[in-house]
Amino acid sequence: MTDSASRGQGRQWGVCVPLPALTLRAHGPFVARLPELGFTDVWTAEGGGLDAVTPLAASSAWAPSLRLGTGIMPVFTRGPAVIAQTAAALAELAPGRVVLGIGSSVPAHVTDINGIPHTKPLSRVRDTVRFLKRVLRGQRVDGDFDTFSLNGFELPAPPAVPPRVIVGALRPKMLELAFTEADGAITNVLSADDLDRVLSSVPVPLTGKEVAVKIFVCPTADAAFARAQGRRFLSWILNRSVYRAFHEWLGRDELAPMHRRWDAGDVVGAQAGLPDQVVDELWVHGTFEQCRRRIAEYMHPSVTTIVLYLATTPELLDNRISVADILEELSPARIEALRHVGVTPST
Repeated sequence: MTDSASRGQGRQWGVCVPLPALTLRAHGPFVARLPELGFTDVWTAEGGGLDAVTPLAASSAWAPSLRLGTGIMPVFTRGPAVIAQTAAALAELAPGRVVLGIGSSVPAHVTDINGIPHTKPLSRVRDTVRFLKRVLRGQRVDGDFDTFSLNGFELPAPPAVPPRVIVGALRPKMLELAFTEADGAITNVLSADDLDRVLSSVPVPLTGKEVAVKIFVCPTADAAFARAQGRRFLSWILNRSVYRAFHEWLGRDELAPMHRRWDAGDVVGAQAGLPDQVVDELWVHGTFEQCRRRIAEYMHPSVTTIVLYLATTPELLDNRISVADILEELSPARIEALRHVGVTPST
């Protein structure tokens, strides 16, 4: 795979499942139509909602041509062998079309709800990458890593085409790991203008690597609703240690008052203290046309995959529009077309 600039229209486009306002059982017709709309991928995440694997397995039956991506699967909540077994199973369902995104996640998802210590996250991700890169190519792995030890493991039937292993990465050390030892990175909770700062910190060429960006999109003209929803999510995630450090590194000093309120236990005050400007930068919202233009700004020359996380809107809740309408309005063809009408991607 080359970078998206050389591939032109070859950029991958994905959506996160579950989609808003739908049970998983009801996803079939919507996922089946994604290729027709120009989407190439379906992605999942794993935190406090559904697991990362079941929706992908179902999606592989509903739309067999789609790539399957995890963005991300935490390295702490599954053992390394189970992660490898899971990747191998997905690779059987979608040969050559699996992107295994792994990462450290956050203590709220690892320790608070799973009771597992969240220690040495960089080392644990590094060890898991090294383990997976060997096992998924049919090697037997035995011995001690920095964060775990194995008494011998190999896949009885390794994938003919090993899944790409990418890393959920925000700052320089994890980004370096992603692009030197793994097959690339997936990043999120950042503005289009932040992309250049993030990618320019990588000390090696990005050519041939996966560069996936998850964008949170709330397609509604009701700015008050969108900002309220964005504030709930952003005030929570921006106070997780890794995202807090990420945005301090990016230079968002305007978040300091929000952090102080959160640290004092004032959750409501922290939400209220999140500036509109920050919400608008990190939580794409507006009319469909406005959202398409904002998403197009993320088409950085090195970005190979854009993943849309679609949030609930008032129009969905009162049945004025459907999920099918949103997917059609935010289809890749409509967004890619903006490159020809004066929308300049970030560089």
